[in-house]
Amino acid sequence: MTDAPDLFTSSDPACSQETVTWQPLADRMRPQKLDEIAGQSHLLATDKPLRQAIESGRLHSMIFWGPPGTGKTTLSHLIAHYCEAEFLSLSAVLSGVKDIRQAVEKAKMLKSAGRASILFVDEVHRFNKSQQDAFLPFVEDGTITFIGATTENPSFELNNALLSRARVYVLKSLQSEDLVEVIKRALQDETAGLGQRRICMDDSLIQKLAQVADGDARRALNLLEIATDLGTEKDGELVISEAVLGEVLSTGVRRFDKQGEAFYDQISALHKSVRGSSPDAALYWLVRMLDGGCDPLYIARRVVRMASEDIGNADPRALTLALNAWDVQERLGSPEGELAIAQAVLYLACAAKSNAVYKAFNTAMAQVKEAGSAEIPVHLRNAPTRLMKELGYGREYRYAHDEPEAYAAGESYFPEEIGEQHYYDPVARGLEIKIAEKLAHLRELDKKAGKSN
Repeated sequence: MTDAPDLFTSSDPACSQETVTWQPLADRMRPQKLDEIAGQSHLLATDKPLRQAIESGRLHSMIFWGPPGTGKTTLSHLIAHYCEAEFLSLSAVLSGVKDIRQAVEKAKMLKSAGRASILFVDEVHRFNKSQQDAFLPFVEDGTITFIGATTENPSFELNNALLSRARVYVLKSLQSEDLVEVIKRALQDETAGLGQRRICMDDSLIQKLAQVADGDARRALNLLEIATDLGTEKDGELVISEAVLGEVLSTGVRRFDKQGEAFYDQISALHKSVRGSSPDAALYWLVRMLDGGCDPLYIARRVVRMASEDIGNADPRALTLALNAWDVQERLGSPEGELAIAQAVLYLACAAKSNAVYKAFNTAMAQVKEAGSAEIPVHLRNAPTRLMKELGYGREYRYAHDEPEAYAAGESYFPEEIGEQHYYDPVARGLEIKIAEKLAHLRELDKKAGKSN
């Protein structure tokens, strides 16, 4: 099969060559062959099933899941080309059920003419349930081969019915070396790229651009194109200097979707690094989130949660420090507040760990929900009126401060129908060592007083 001259430009004769040349660099440099796709060797190496299926023309419905700029749209176009199928495209941001029906009608006409068609839906996670369901009958009867592209976890965003009819392929962020190749190809390509402009750009700057692009080929090429526009002519060459590149990269470009999976994955990584007592990793994920534009107050709230859930009474100072960091962020803002949050994160990561409070709370909560409203023992009830006193409220209550060691040995504080319960088990770390010793001593006093456990 011969490769098409260009899979991504309009086939309309009215579309002049002048119009095409003004396409963004990232569009002009889209790969025209599978071998030109950067990265994704886990899917597209010669011995991989997806590569073999594409080259043999065996179509099946699929979902491409991966970060922006990893080749989801490009690969979909190439599949249509290799399999000689009509490429029908929808954007879930702009399209509705009406557009889906129109695409399906076109696919039916193609099918009746003996031609296969691929319906590609970009950002498919933005379609609601009814819109996703609209594809199902036509995927099942073979009218269309469905390809969806998403940056979000399909398990959370797509209907099970659609997932069961399509295979999910995970595309990975591009490595710096992959992006270096993409950039160099764009600089050298004289047809679609920038080769005719004779651009001079040091390898060290290409490497820097690749690193800052953060795994996204589209971003790398867009930034390169901006840098080219700002470059200076010198001795017949267009020079992209360090100063020019620095100006282009001065705005934040890290990948951080405040509503998407990257957000929750990074806060999860931060929490687990703190729990795992890895201060350096915890600091790394904190800075990653701040660098990506995360609200520091959100992080501060989560750090307070970490202090209670994973440190607890092993080091009660952790909660105080976390609350103080939150307060500093609210009072002073950035960067002073962010430094206080970093201090709290590092302290929590280094502190003794205990989830005993967390486990005790969850156990008690589960039992209360299951047991219902048990009667409060009479001796524990408040007696502010004469009637309540006559009914015995508060009678036989033992005031702990009047007892030896300020402890009413043998006293029961649970409802009678529930009996004595045991939720809290301090761990043998930090302050909870002392807490455990005290609780053991009090239980011995209870035994001596004849209290059942």
